[in-house]
This record gives sequence, structure tokens and C-alpha cells, in this order.
Amino acid sequence: MLILVPVALAVLLIGYALAVYNGLVALRNQFKRAFAQIDVQLKRRHDLIPNLVETARGYLKHERATLEEVTTARAAAVSAASRAAANPADSGAMRELLRAEGALVAGLGRLLAIAEAYPDLKADQSMALVMEELSATENRIGFARQAFNDAVMVYNTQVQSFPANLLARAFHFAEAPLWTIDNDAERENVKVAFN
Repeated sequence: MLILVPVALAVLLIGYALAVYNGLVALRNQFKRAFAQIDVQLKRRHDLIPNLVETARGYLKHERATLEEVTTARAAAVSAASRAAANPADSGAMRELLRAEGALVAGLGRLLAIAEAYPDLKADQSMALVMEELSATENRIGFARQAFNDAVMVYNTQVQSFPANLLARAFHFAEAPLWTIDNDAERENVKVAFN
């Protein structure tokens, strides 16, 4: 009878450890899945940008530097997104992605501000379609970012909570970075509506 008590405690402890470990794995997979949704929307944005640049190129002959800036920023964002998608828990890759996406959004903002001054471009049907798609994509990115941050918060709470944090440390479950924006100018969505 005395031997059953320690055995029962050991079984309960092992069961608890397994439940916590499996819960952490499930939460980590949820935030990775949430990042995958961001990645899909970023890819959609990145795919729309060449169409936007190409449509604008004919009208904005004197704005070559802005078009090149957007193209370069897009390439950097695609590269950073690829690295972050490989491991959304890597805070360095996420910081690089946030910087690259911030530069891309800033470049798009400048391009769209310049485009406002060209009535023929504003009236171009191809441009209007690309702008509509870009606007819808920006909304999707915002929702995907929110879902990602929600999943990361649930995961991080579990990683930090006692006694789960003991197992989290033992099995190298590190906190995941949130998708945050440090620059106030980057907080604004790309304005894609022509008046």
C-alpha cells in the first residue's frame, strides 16, 4: 500500500508534465499557423506591388526614384518574410520583417501620394483594380496580425505561468515575439483610395 502512493504521485506528475508539454506544442503551432496567415496576405501584397508599379510607370516617368524605391523595398520585404516564415518565434527575423514591411508601406505611401497628382493615372481602370485589391489586402493583413498577436499572447502566457514555465524552460519553449510597430508613421494603413 505504501508503495502505491509514490507510484500514483509519479504517474500524476508524468501525466501533468505530458499535458503541459503537449499544450505548449499546440499553442506554439497555433501562433505559427496564425503567422502563416499573415505570410499569405503579405505575399498577396507583394504580388500586387509589381502590377501597381508597372501600371504607374507609364504615367510617372519623372518619378523613377520612387518606383525603384518601392521595387527595392518589396524585394527586401519578400526576403524578410521568407526568413520570418521559416521560424516566426525568431525575434530577430520578426524585427527584420517589421522593418522591411515598414519601409515598403512608407514607399507605397509616397508612391500613392505622387499618383494623386496624375488625373490620368487615377482614372486608369487597371490602377483602380490594383488599388482595390491592395486595400482589401491591407485589411486582411490587419486582421491576420491581430489573430497572430492573440495566439502569441496565449502561448506566452502559458510559457510564463508557473509551474508550466519550469517545463517550458526545460524543453526550450521561448517566448514568441508580438507583431508590433514602433514607428508611428508605419501604424497607418496604406491609403489606396483615389478621390
